[in-house]
Amino acid sequence: MQIHPPPRYRERRSRTVPGAAVWARTIGPAEDAPVLPDGCMDLLWLRGRLVVAGPDTRGYPTTAPPGTRVTGIRFFPGTAPALFGVPARELLDRRADLDELWRPARVRPLTEILAASTDPMTELDRIAGDVAAETDPADPALRVVVRRLGAGSSVAAVAESLGLGERRLHRMSLSAFGYGPKMLGRVLRLQRALALARRGVPFAETAFRAGYADQAHLARDVRELAGTSLARLIVRDRSAQVSGA
Repeated sequence: MQIHPPPRYRERRSRTVPGAAVWARTIGPAEDAPVLPDGCMDLLWLRGRLVVAGPDTRGYPTTAPPGTRVTGIRFFPGTAPALFGVPARELLDRRADLDELWRPARVRPLTEILAASTDPMTELDRIAGDVAAETDPADPALRVVVRRLGAGSSVAAVAESLGLGERRLHRMSLSAFGYGPKMLGRVLRLQRALALARRGVPFAETAFRAGYADQAHLARDVRELAGTSLARLIVRDRSAQVSGA
């Protein structure tokens, strides 16, 4: 009988938090693929600790040793600060233990539950749902910001659609996303480009459809935000699919 190893990455929609996704990942050998900016924040269960992954402005390197199992819930952009009670800008490009943000007495029972669980994905999802149920939801205008910027609208157009000045939109974005709307637009454009390239769209067409001036502009932005080339990212993705990641 052939025994197949467990997949290195799994993801599903959250059953408790709208717009969130629950995932699990096993760090592979000699893995150097960075975690790419996506406008989101995550709550991680990592080596017996609950860790908050703040918003990234660049590829975040994988530092856990091979074989490490990481479980996480990725929140829709702009919604996590209300859950954690901390402005996103305070966690920019950071990973912080949850007990730095909450009282340790509140975090300890959660870590004990997860440590005893045989299904950390489901348990982490349940914990996040309990927190969300006790928390006032994020400003609905934030979803409009994400949707409009994700579709390629300008910052000025987004501000006007919400009846806000650009300075007020910038302050709102710092608190909700960790950076201003211009940076959020760049991050979301990167994700649009990656989605197209992963489907096999040629890079020149990817650049045009994602909203870049040309392919060279796409290459520069990917290099700056991801720390590597688009071609190398796509090769990594395809290798991971072949290996069952």
